[in-house]
Amino acid sequence: MVRYYEKQGRELIERSELQEGYWINISPPFNRVELETLAERLTIPIDFLDDSLDIDERTRFEEEDDIKLIVINAPILGQNINNERTLYVTVPIGIILSPDHIITITSYSNPVIEGFLNMRVRRFNPQDSSMFALQILEQNVYHYLRCLKDINIRRNTIEQEVYSSSRNQDLKRLLNLEKSLIYFVTALSSNALLMSRMDRIDFLGIKEDPEKQDLFEDIIVDNSQAQEMAHVYSNILGGTMEALASVISNNLNEVMQRLTLVTIVLMVPTLVSSFYGMNVSLPFKDHPYAFWFLLGVAVIMVVILLMFFRTRKLF
Repeated sequence: MVRYYEKQGRELIERSELQEGYWINISPPFNRVELETLAERLTIPIDFLDDSLDIDERTRFEEEDDIKLIVINAPILGQNINNERTLYVTVPIGIILSPDHIITITSYSNPVIEGFLNMRVRRFNPQDSSMFALQILEQNVYHYLRCLKDINIRRNTIEQEVYSSSRNQDLKRLLNLEKSLIYFVTALSSNALLMSRMDRIDFLGIKEDPEKQDLFEDIIVDNSQAQEMAHVYSNILGGTMEALASVISNNLNEVMQRLTLVTIVLMVPTLVSSFYGMNVSLPFKDHPYAFWFLLGVAVIMVVILLMFFRTRKLF
């Protein structure tokens, strides 16, 4: 769906007809004919639009004639993608800069773009395409940081639950968090490399504007911090998973040990009674209190075994 937006003061107004300076946002559901018509009207390579919709598209920037393309990876909830059981995944956002417009396109509903649509980002201006692109990069990094904090909070909560009671469901949740961090580490590294190259060749043409250049450098620093946080959380979660595996293995050993001790204890009265189940002559077989005598002997032997195991701290 292609929509046109104009910024007037503090309001973002959707327009039905495209004019110069409008922000063009393309979001699901998609109409192939509509995309081709827009690409032809604005003389945009159709590949710029198609590549941005590919979930496996790598981060990159490209320029053809006067049209510039930036593809970055942004985090979204995994439940928004079919057959995805990870808490967070990353999907590409395409930012297309033309002389008259800025175009954003993404294959899934994205909180970064929604922040602009809902006017949660202050002082953005679609008519200043380079600043708008920088603000998208900035909000993307901020969203990564929020997701990383959410992952860390979830990890702490699950860790406390797992130490008191190890359940398969908790293990699956930890595994989902670990997969999310792997996605984040990969995506943040790609975004960092992309922005470093853009800054080196001045892809956005902002070297002569100190305000924009300072903002871009701050974005690169923030992205590096998010990348470092993702590495740290990934290492912590990896250590937690290893410790949890050791705890589960130790709990299993304790259960097997106790079952073995219970089997040994129960074997003693079974052994005594089995002797007197044989068709041979045995002592006290005709004694009127033979049953109680044998029962007492079995109980005494069980108590002795229990005391022995207790002194060895096996129980």
